[in-house]
Amino acid sequence: MVRAVWDDEHSKWWFSVLDIVGAINGQDDHQKNRNYWKYLKAKLRKEQNELVSATTQLKLTASDGKRYRTDVISQRDVEKLAKSIHNDRATAFLDWFTYSDNSVDGKSKKKAYALIESGLLDNMEPGTVKSLQQIHAYLFGGLYDFAGQIRTKNISKGGTLFCLAEYLMQNLNTIEQMPEINFDEIVDKYVEMNVAHPFMEGNGRSTRIWLDLIFKKRIGMCVDWSKIEKKAYLDAMRRSATDASAIKSLLRGAMTDRIDDRDVFMKGIDYSYYYEQEDNE
Repeated sequence: MVRAVWDDEHSKWWFSVLDIVGAINGQDDHQKNRNYWKYLKAKLRKEQNELVSATTQLKLTASDGKRYRTDVISQRDVEKLAKSIHNDRATAFLDWFTYSDNSVDGKSKKKAYALIESGLLDNMEPGTVKSLQQIHAYLFGGLYDFAGQIRTKNISKGGTLFCLAEYLMQNLNTIEQMPEINFDEIVDKYVEMNVAHPFMEGNGRSTRIWLDLIFKKRIGMCVDWSKIEKKAYLDAMRRSATDASAIKSLLRGAMTDRIDDRDVFMKGIDYSYYYEQEDNE
């Protein structure tokens, strides 16, 4: 597993250099990975490779549960690091990390799988704008320049104009303060976040994961999205700004307590992306 840490200031993920080195070299010995990175860093510095200067240090949680400062790089520099390590595993690692499917949806869908597997969701604060930005940045990092960034332009879809950009941050702050103790409050918050549409693209896919995170943390349940038919979901969401009863009914009928069931979440990702196949956000 490649550990990652969220950068609040720049709304982006940073990834552990040592974990990347270990994954590519097939090595789980921390000290050997440190030694290899020390050697590689010296080699890259001698070559005046800009990758060294792009590396920074942040605290990551280690196997002993403590947090230590370690070298990290941004998502866009992971490929450069992998290509500087000349072995057969580097290509396989990049196929896993950057995903070889040519479409944005294909790549971000696989990133959604990886996000679920990574355990990073467990450390996110449910119901916050920050956690939604973290999810969006993970799904679309390297695919959209604005991944994780709150939009500064007005957007519309199907004749619906979403929250005007000049009022968006104020609106998001209000949404963040909405209660999320029970089912109805959580869905009301989800509906308001959908109306806000904080990103230029990828709102639905990110916000459905965000919704499940809230459900899981607050009421010990999540949505089995396979139980919600696409047209019914899209129709209910279109009406939700003025009447949330339809989407509440659909979600209530699909709730499950299988919050630790990997298949439920993976299947949920499949359906979430299926909802977007013809109706682009």
